Amino acid sequence: MNESSPSSQPPETNLSPDKVLEMEEEEWYQRVYRGDSEPQLTARAVLMGSMLGFLLAFTNLYVGLKTGWGLGVAITAAILAYGIWTVLLRAGVAKTQMSILETNCMQSTASSAGYATVGTVVSAICALLMLSVTEDNPQGKHLSWWVLGAWTLFQAALGTVMAIPMKRNLINRERLRFPSGTAAAVTLHSLYSHGESALAKAKVLLVTAVGGAIFPLLIDAQLKSTPDGKTGLIPADSKIFDWLPARGSHLVDGKTEAYKPSDWTMVLDHNPVMIAAGMIVGLRVTVSMLIAGLVLAYVIGPFGLEALWTSPITGKELGAATAPYKAWKEIGLWLGVPIMVSSGLLAFALQWRTIVRAFSGVGQSAGGNSAHEARVAATEVPFSWFAIGTAVSGAGCVAIAALAFEVPVHYGVLAVAMTFLLALVACRATGESDITPVGAMGKIMQLTYGVLIPQSTTANLMTASITASAAGSAADLLNDLKSGYLLGANPRRQFLAQFAGIFSGTIATVGGFYLLVPDATVLTGVGDKAPAFPAPAAQTWLAVAQVFKHGFGNMHPVHQQAILVGLAIGAVLLLLETVAPKSVKSWLPSSTGIGLGLILPFQYPLSMFLGALLAWAWTRASAKSADDYLVPASAGIIAGVSIMGVLVAFLNNVVLAS
Repeated sequence: MNESSPSSQPPETNLSPDKVLEMEEEEWYQRVYRGDSEPQLTARAVLMGSMLGFLLAFTNLYVGLKTGWGLGVAITAAILAYGIWTVLLRAGVAKTQMSILETNCMQSTASSAGYATVGTVVSAICALLMLSVTEDNPQGKHLSWWVLGAWTLFQAALGTVMAIPMKRNLINRERLRFPSGTAAAVTLHSLYSHGESALAKAKVLLVTAVGGAIFPLLIDAQLKSTPDGKTGLIPADSKIFDWLPARGSHLVDGKTEAYKPSDWTMVLDHNPVMIAAGMIVGLRVTVSMLIAGLVLAYVIGPFGLEALWTSPITGKELGAATAPYKAWKEIGLWLGVPIMVSSGLLAFALQWRTIVRAFSGVGQSAGGNSAHEARVAATEVPFSWFAIGTAVSGAGCVAIAALAFEVPVHYGVLAVAMTFLLALVACRATGESDITPVGAMGKIMQLTYGVLIPQSTTANLMTASITASAAGSAADLLNDLKSGYLLGANPRRQFLAQFAGIFSGTIATVGGFYLLVPDATVLTGVGDKAPAFPAPAAQTWLAVAQVFKHGFGNMHPVHQQAILVGLAIGAVLLLLETVAPKSVKSWLPSSTGIGLGLILPFQYPLSMFLGALLAWAWTRASAKSADDYLVPASAGIIAGVSIMGVLVAFLNNVVLAS
């Protein structure tokens, strides 16, 4: 993997990424490209990237199960790798510093491992596990490890190779910004220009990671024996709001007792991971989440408890919600999910210019002189890799869908074909706005297969899984290729680094999933105890699939009304955000925040709001300090909690189980 062939012309290595952004492709090759003269795809870069990505995959898995979000790991990986390698240099373990292109290559491997393999697990796979729950088997049934591993690997590979024909048009010719990729390039350029500042950020990240790692040991490790079994050394939450009034009452030993706020999951979570996530997300979304959670506890939930109806399927009389601690998943879900679905799909539809440009850009003639085209052909990823990779990974997806999920082969092939078209649109949206509409892509597939195979909930989930996962992987690769482009990297070698990452990422994601989610009760909760992982993305996917399975008319009337109201609210909020002046947008409620606030137990929106409030106060007190250290500090907490959470799950299941 060592590279030492000289470049025909020395590149201008002092060019900052912002100066490279507007260059034409030929000028880029003349002034910026250094992928032949500087080490890039080396064994140490790929190995360190795989190791960091392995750990960061746990971070995204943990956060995805908690919040439904996926966090980009490229910048975190770059800071960590630079800091760790500098320490190894000073200790004499490493002999030479990594070049900037090696670090960029490492970042691509880590990003692929930590991001591209997680999406399908926290959404469709969790939904499938909850779908398998019955009264006789509340724990549900897991997929076998080989099915989940192959499914995850083939989808990540499919998305990675699908980005190949999009790269030159979106990055070289149209020069779309891909904001996350540009930010990663700027970060790397800064790291190599201001090493001491980079080391300071790495130290903050590592210190906060160690601090965050303490909490799973105290809360989750089953080290304390009680009459009811083993528990953590400290409780997972505190009922600090029970002095406040709450809505509703119930019978306890023949006496009527008022509900307490803690019955509605209004407690303070002791785990700081959601506080750290809120620091990154910001006040607009988290305030919307908090308000929605309060509305659920004080208005929608109590109304749902009183709305009784006899189900035509079971013959039982049911409320729209059966208990306060279930309100978020029994009634909040049916209002929150439609809000997010309608706003997401409408936002996608309003990007019709992006959609037109996405398809019109395919197959454009490059032009240019033959010498330049020869150089391009020697550095860009060959189209044959796309054709072979799509055939192999697509066939793998189709085969597993047919054998494990009973999706007819022709419908599987259709899913792969649609995936390419939708991934093309998703990647352009990422390049223009930094927003990858993975949720909208998945919902389009769910709607499509809800019509084609309306009674098959499994087929509905798993075909949509192909599209959502592949679109996310393709957009992730293009972000990394944008970063490499701005730094003068060889795209073919960077692609190989990215592809290498999906293997360690698959191992981490699948292994971590079985450790963190030993059965479905972790996702659904037990009794009045909120679930350890509410998996809001999975709740959304499952709700859409169930509508098609049971039919709209067989749902509780209140749930039917909630769906219609939610669809309207989501559309109105999106339209308001579209037409509102920029100065007003920050004050409008977030449709994503409102939706999540309704489908999460209250302690999670509360923790995220506290984190956003802390970030706001930090920024007000010292904008420069917050700009330098807020993201490393919050990322460190998330990484520490997540990685130690997986290790503690292993200890509980293997060492402390007896």
